[in-house]
Amino acid sequence: MLSDKNCSQKKILLISNGHGEDLNSSLIGEKLKILNPHFQVDSFPIVGEGKSYLNKNIPIVAPLQQMPSGGIFYLNPINFIKDLTSGLITLTIQQIVTINRIKNNYDFCVAVGDVVPLFFAYLTGKKFVSFLVANSSYYENHLKLPFLTKLILNSNRCLKIFTKDEFTRDDLKKQGFKNVICEGYPIMDTLVSSKNNLPINPQLPMIALLPGSRFPEALNNLILELKVCEILVKKYGGKWQFYTALVSTIKENDLRDLALQIDWKYSQGILKKEINGTEINIHLYYDAFADILLQCNLVIGMAGTAVEQAVGLGKPVVQIPGEGPQFTYRFAEAQMRLLGLNVITVEDNKDIEKKCEQGADKIKEILQNSNFLEKCVKNGKERIGDRGASLKMAHHIEQLVSVN
Repeated sequence: MLSDKNCSQKKILLISNGHGEDLNSSLIGEKLKILNPHFQVDSFPIVGEGKSYLNKNIPIVAPLQQMPSGGIFYLNPINFIKDLTSGLITLTIQQIVTINRIKNNYDFCVAVGDVVPLFFAYLTGKKFVSFLVANSSYYENHLKLPFLTKLILNSNRCLKIFTKDEFTRDDLKKQGFKNVICEGYPIMDTLVSSKNNLPINPQLPMIALLPGSRFPEALNNLILELKVCEILVKKYGGKWQFYTALVSTIKENDLRDLALQIDWKYSQGILKKEINGTEINIHLYYDAFADILLQCNLVIGMAGTAVEQAVGLGKPVVQIPGEGPQFTYRFAEAQMRLLGLNVITVEDNKDIEKKCEQGADKIKEILQNSNFLEKCVKNGKERIGDRGASLKMAHHIEQLVSVN
């Protein structure tokens, strides 16, 4: 622990570029403030609105503007063009001007993401650590970092490199990078039961629906997931239960409109439809994400960070490719390489009925395979790890701040 004299002088800037990156960064920042109440911790989200920081009461000092792609423009050049026409260049200039204006207010930086937050941390001229949350050697069995990333990571101002898995840590060490460490993946620290009294029948398999966090893409994803549920009940009977974790940007009116659009009924947090004489109920929750993930048997996932969390819990995930901008077949296929055998992606078929039928068949097949389910638990531990990473990482950062 630092002395009061030193502590009062220490100001830390968290820099991140994306929804998952903000979440990881905010969790580390929260633990830093708990470890040392004298730290001033501010945030600089480069993409989006920084909601994770606001939820943790971490001040935002960056100019904010939501882009159409949500920061996922690398998957589709059209999304990059949309971002450009929505002011991406102007926003980037504003961010660079701002970081240069405020850099002397801080003693230390934490860069969470890829080369972009690393570049901004380097611009400050301060010492920093990097959490390469967007990079993993699992994608290609060997991490090929961009030249600029290598240059910044090898800077004498980069005091530590955190990776989210041990495979990437070992790969980077073999490549000659120093001070590389893996303490796990902070996102797992959010998965604490809220004691939400979900009306789950322990005798029936529970399927979790994760349509993602970006609006309106999440609504379109939910339509596909509901189609999978319909086919599952049609083909294999009604002995299933379905729970959906929604983000706050999806409103009650959106759900009513969606129900009318696809011939379902919506009432008091439940989407309903009668199929072959059996009523199918999809329970919708805004505040039970952890509870749903912890208690489900399988996930129908069309998300990024949430799917990683599901895998960390050892859950099998069936992915249905959507229209994007985030959850396309390309994104889903990359996620399979990252997360391993837990994640199964159905073929990208223009025939929605066939695509969703394949998803339903996969669900039935997976839940009947106890040997595969055991392997999912083991793989999840290896790829993602247990809880506690954010506190461990914060301890390292506090020690570095104390001597620099």
